[in-house]
Amino acid sequence: MVSATAPPFDPTAENMIDIVYALNALIIVAIPLLLGWYLVRRFGLVWRLFVVGMVTFVLAQIFHIPIDAGLTLAFQQGLLPQPALNQALANAIIFGLTAALTAELARYFVLRTSLQEARSWGSSLLFGTGYGGAEMILVGLVAGFTFVSLSMMRQNGDTLSSLTPDQVAQLQEQLTAYWSAPWYDVFADAIKSVTTLCLQISYTVLLMQVFLRAELRWLLFALGWHWLAESLRIYADFAFGLSASLLVLILALIGLGIIILLRTPESTDEQDIGQENSR
Repeated sequence: MVSATAPPFDPTAENMIDIVYALNALIIVAIPLLLGWYLVRRFGLVWRLFVVGMVTFVLAQIFHIPIDAGLTLAFQQGLLPQPALNQALANAIIFGLTAALTAELARYFVLRTSLQEARSWGSSLLFGTGYGGAEMILVGLVAGFTFVSLSMMRQNGDTLSSLTPDQVAQLQEQLTAYWSAPWYDVFADAIKSVTTLCLQISYTVLLMQVFLRAELRWLLFALGWHWLAESLRIYADFAFGLSASLLVLILALIGLGIIILLRTPESTDEQDIGQENSR
């Protein structure tokens, strides 16, 4: 638990938490980039797959965010009937479905149109890394911006002069919670991002089977796995709090198993094309 009162001033402890927050942001940003670099080198692919994956994530959010906002407003305004299920469970099922639909249909559309040359297990890994990496990089940048902003606020008390006493008290409480957080709580963001990336890659590997096996049913498998995993994650966050991390880790391990089980030999022709384009 985070302490509710400010700890005694300790320059060593203060420097340590600064390092932890900076490392957390750096790790979150660096992991997808390093994994992308490894996959490009390992399979002779091109960075275009990674970049298109990032763009696909943005494309999916263009639909996902308004749909979720619209559904939330419709339920609040009584335009849609309240589900008979437990509210937390209903939210998990509904918003897990919207996440799965927008993501997998966006991926399918891009693979069908813009990435017709990407037809291998390695390609799906790199494309999925770009998709999941886009979210990781955004999370890392936000974490870094928050750290820099609060560090400046801590060093320069004049920034609070324009606030009311109540606002100052509320902000001080938030600052105390932020700077007194245990190091393992800080790194929880990095761990969560890694597990999410693993799941995103597993969804992409499943979806790639549509083209490798010429069977559209694999789109349904990808949708179903994404829906199940995301619904469980949303429900666990609400119902179990910190214990949800264990469930997300289990889901990520299942995703890793899917990635390994669906591994297929790489196409020599595709590797040759990738190596030529990377020169």
